[in-house]
Amino acid sequence: MKTAKREKILSLTCLSALALLVNLESASAGEGGISFWLPGTFGSLAAAPGTPGWAWATIYYHTDVAAAPGTQFPRGGRLDVGISGRADLALFGPTYVFATPVLGAQASVTVLGVAGRNEASAALSLTGPLGNTIALSRTQEFTGFGDIVPQVALKWNMGTSNLMVYGQGDVPVGAYDPNRIANLGIGHGVIDVGGGYTYFNPQTGNEFSWLAGLTYNFKNTASQYQNGMDFHLDWGTSHFFTKHSSLAWSATTSSR
Repeated sequence: MKTAKREKILSLTCLSALALLVNLESASAGEGGISFWLPGTFGSLAAAPGTPGWAWATIYYHTDVAAAPGTQFPRGGRLDVGISGRADLALFGPTYVFATPVLGAQASVTVLGVAGRNEASAALSLTGPLGNTIALSRTQEFTGFGDIVPQVALKWNMGTSNLMVYGQGDVPVGAYDPNRIANLGIGHGVIDVGGGYTYFNPQTGNEFSWLAGLTYNFKNTASQYQNGMDFHLDWGTSHFFTKHSSLAWSATTSSR
């Protein structure tokens, strides 16, 4: 693999880790408190073109989150209250960047897989009036593979300004069981589209990026539940001290 590609993959890994520190994600009525959008997917240099050819990304992703007390999340035929979760995941897959322009832009195709361990807890699980068991302090953990995420993107460079549009989806082939509170698959298909902008001045070393998108969730046929449409906004800023070293800060927010 070329050195430039290795440096790009390392930068993506660092930016994803930084995004976890300032995750401002909020969810409303998401099944199990889980959304498709992964904070930090895009950060600094989001819309900047890449190097034509093949590249491979391997990203370690850690998260440890808890919902506000009393927040209710539907899951199949029950409500889970007081959800918290901890996950250690590996995201991996190839990207191909085309050398021939498409509509004057640089086109790329990415396919990502997910594997790892997820631990989830619910302070209280309730079902309907004539339903099943009421469980207190329920905790589960699961290790396996998640869904497959294909993505396409177009990026235009205009000096210090860069524009991009993207589309991605979720192929629900990962480990999922509506009766579990710990899953690695989300149990339903997704279409996510959006666009972004990057300002990067190599002379000053200053960079700023933002990306916004909308996520449409298909119905989960196992639980007969459908999440609402999500809006997400990622942004990042960085300063390059040298060609290969920089300090970056990124964040994400979403709403339904």
